[in-house]
Amino acid sequence: MSFMEVLDGLSDLIGDDLSANYWYEGYCLQSGDLLRLPRTTLAETIARSLMQELAHDELYSREGKMYGILLVETPTAEKRVLKAFSGLLNGRSMVDGWVPPIPGREQVALDEARTLAELDAIKQELIILNQLPERQLYETAGQIYEQQLQEMSDCHYQHKYQRQQERQLLYEALSQTALTTALAQLDQESRQDGIERRRLKQERDKVLRPLEEAIATANARIQHLKQKRKSLSRQLQAQMHAAYSLMNFLGQSVSLQQLMPSGLPTGTGDCCAPKLLHYAATHGLKPLAMAEFWWGSSSQDKIQDEFYGACAERCQPLMGFLLSGLKSHASILDFGSHVIYEDEWLIAVNKPAGLLSVPGRYFDTQDSVLSRLRHLLPDEKLLASVHRLDQDTSGILLLAKDRQTYRLLSQQFQQRQVYKVYEAVLAGVVNTDAGVINLPLWGDPQNRPYQQVDWQLGKPSVTQYREIATEGDCTRIEFIPLTGRTHQLRVHAADVRGLGVVILGDRFYGCTAGASRLHLHARELRFQHPHSGATIHLQVKTPF
Repeated sequence: MSFMEVLDGLSDLIGDDLSANYWYEGYCLQSGDLLRLPRTTLAETIARSLMQELAHDELYSREGKMYGILLVETPTAEKRVLKAFSGLLNGRSMVDGWVPPIPGREQVALDEARTLAELDAIKQELIILNQLPERQLYETAGQIYEQQLQEMSDCHYQHKYQRQQERQLLYEALSQTALTTALAQLDQESRQDGIERRRLKQERDKVLRPLEEAIATANARIQHLKQKRKSLSRQLQAQMHAAYSLMNFLGQSVSLQQLMPSGLPTGTGDCCAPKLLHYAATHGLKPLAMAEFWWGSSSQDKIQDEFYGACAERCQPLMGFLLSGLKSHASILDFGSHVIYEDEWLIAVNKPAGLLSVPGRYFDTQDSVLSRLRHLLPDEKLLASVHRLDQDTSGILLLAKDRQTYRLLSQQFQQRQVYKVYEAVLAGVVNTDAGVINLPLWGDPQNRPYQQVDWQLGKPSVTQYREIATEGDCTRIEFIPLTGRTHQLRVHAADVRGLGVVILGDRFYGCTAGASRLHLHARELRFQHPHSGATIHLQVKTPF
């Protein structure tokens, strides 16, 4: 496969929008500098174009997997796109038009083929052993004998009860000699029941024991095969990881085993990000932005056409090395341009869409307004966000620099003393000019953060609205939330008992119209300064 065949023909989409919605990042092994590569709105647009291509070919829907694109600049200053898939695509590692696997697989190809054949043989034998006929025979015979023993036990219990009744009558009616003879007869009947029960158990054991032995032998073989399979898989992974060699933008080439000497999870090196960055480094291409997404049937933690960051186990540990040689990104310092108000007690920023308000729980959700400001203002150790905006919502976010300010501002939000104005574009025409929406919202704990209207479990949620303008098939709306529930404006817009028209770009609540972002913006914020008492009225322009 030639170099130019891999540079994909998506270049007609390329523009200059390099605003970041997510950052791939890692620390340079030499300098210790934080190196970052953005997932930009442009990269997401290119990725969505690739999704459209994938949707027209069922080849890509047979199995769910990660796909990725890397926007690069060639030595001649052209912007082009690389694309990659994780692992194998329908059993193939080399597919025309896609970035090839990291070098090393070919070196162990013969061993890999042998091992995979052996693993397949183990798989087939495991299937046979698990479907052993003796298992069904044992289960069926066991159930039959269990039923027979239960029926016999019930019958013997009845016999025992009858003998007890007879003994009572005999004690009252017979002389000692006759009584002794009669009782001996009853004892003989009792012993006969015991003999009958033991014979049935012996018969059962005679039938079941050979089956048990066959099953035990099969189970022992299964355990042996599973252990062998595990050992073979680890051995193959070790061979591949030792052979896999990654290159960074300093021109350094290191094996996966050297980069992660404490152990590598299965699949390390086969993910999109390492493949894309390695290819760019080995071909003199400068990375500008990258985006990875899931396509195909959804998995337990992945949804089709959703974007995801570097996986914590396999990709993130490699990022520092892979990005080495790129210039240290100044985006954190540049974030200062988003600050719209600051004094010694508080700070307000115009949060871009796609950026979290505060860090999430996982490594790939650490980039946020709060984390960037903490980098920008290292002395503000108590900096805390007073409220939240959804990741996909842009606009004014207020943060406190100390605990007292945080407490006083939080009280204003809790007591609904803060005036908030949002602007949105709805993906349809609204049949009312203004009004109030009062729909209680409840968050299903099994489907977070999804919210729904629930008149029994929901919390009061009230929104004022007015139409600003009709723009073609869309409606521009001003929202004034009187409460602050999660996704309040999004649900009040989408629910038929509210406006019945979803916000443009809100795919989470059913928008199918093509849009580069959620068209919801926190435009105004008015509150009382917690220390001076002055009214602070902040406003930012709506970016759409």
